[in-house]
Order: sequence, then structure tokens, then C-alpha cells
Amino acid sequence: MNWKKNYRSFYYKYANDPEDIKLVANETAHLVIDVQKTYLQPKNNKKENKEWEPFFLRMKETVIPNIKKLLELNRQINIENIFARIACLKNDGSDRSLSQKKPGFNYLLMPKNTDESQIVNELKPLKDDVEILKTTDSALTGTNLRLILNNMGIKNVICSGIFTDQCVSSTVRSLADESFNVIVIEDCCAAATRELHNHELEIINMIYCNVIQLSDLESMIVN
Repeated sequence: MNWKKNYRSFYYKYANDPEDIKLVANETAHLVIDVQKTYLQPKNNKKENKEWEPFFLRMKETVIPNIKKLLELNRQINIENIFARIACLKNDGSDRSLSQKKPGFNYLLMPKNTDESQIVNELKPLKDDVEILKTTDSALTGTNLRLILNNMGIKNVICSGIFTDQCVSSTVRSLADESFNVIVIEDCCAAATRELHNHELEIINMIYCNVIQLSDLESMIVN
């Protein structure tokens, strides 16, 4: 796969190829978005659970192992790992944004200290890793992440996590609007279905971010 050619929407069908990506390690952070225990729990009925099986499988076999590799690589080369998770500060969830109060899939009542709101055990943050609690989709909106990134001199943000078409996309757009250079690692992300995943990557690629594979990343990092 060639990251310069893949995931092009109608708007960029005939656009020139992007320039080669060079990421200075101490100007780059990796943001893991919402890989929390609640999303890997079985659904309430057999039919719904069956429909979610491809997502569960992708998370188990691809996304979580790849993010783990990325975390370990970053720790070796001093790229900052940052974790964002959905978690309300009030037990009744009154501090949540409207997008997390609507009925259906997006209804998320997860007080910050509950087990289901924690990052999955395989990717558990280290003591010195930054962890962001967010009460809306974007990890940048309504948190101090922007200030943290600026204080650390970060210009490039590598994004991984779930869901590609929701919190990942919302975060990517917010970061791009603040003029951060954003990289999305395709095989470190997932949506509920591959169709939603691929469609959203086509929408955000080349305007809000560059979409690459994990195997592309290491050659892009410079000290």
C-alpha cells in the first residue's frame, strides 16, 4: 500500500502527491484515543453481538497489538505518549456534552474512576504518561490538551484509537484547525465497521491529516 495514493476522496482524486513526512521526535506526540474497556465488552443480545464481532476481532488482532508496538517504539525514541479517554467528572454525568447524553450508542455515562472507563490493560499508561479526561468527542475541545502540546513544543500529533468516524475524526479535525500536523495510523484505528472506517479516512485524509500504515512510520521519524 502507498500512503500517498490511498484513501483519496473525490476532492483529491487528481491532486499532487503529499510531500514526504519528516517527524522530529521531540516535536511529536502520539495520542491514543478512547481505547477503553467498555468498548470491548459483549453487547446485550446475540444478534447485536454478532454484528460487532468483526470490530472485536480487529481490535484484538490488529489495533491493540499495533498500538502496543507504537507505544513501545515511542518510548525508545522519546516521542511522548498521551492517552485520552471519555470519562465524566460527576457521577450523574451532568458535565457531559450533549453528544454524550443523547440516547443510543453515544450515550456514555462513565464516571472517571469506574473500571469500564479505564484504558484497556494491554495499553495501560505509565505513571509519567499524560492522561486526558474528556466529556465530548474531541480530545482537544474542552480539555487542556492544546496547552499541554504547546507547552511541550509539539508540532506533530500521531493519532490512534477508536472510533475512526467519531472521536478520532473529531479530534483530528480539531488538531488540524489549531495547525498541528496530524498523522493517522490506519492499522491502529477502528470504527464499528470497515466501511465506516474506510469512508471516514477518505474524508479526513489530505485535508485534516495524512493517513499512513504503522509500517510507514519509523522511516519518517528523525532526531
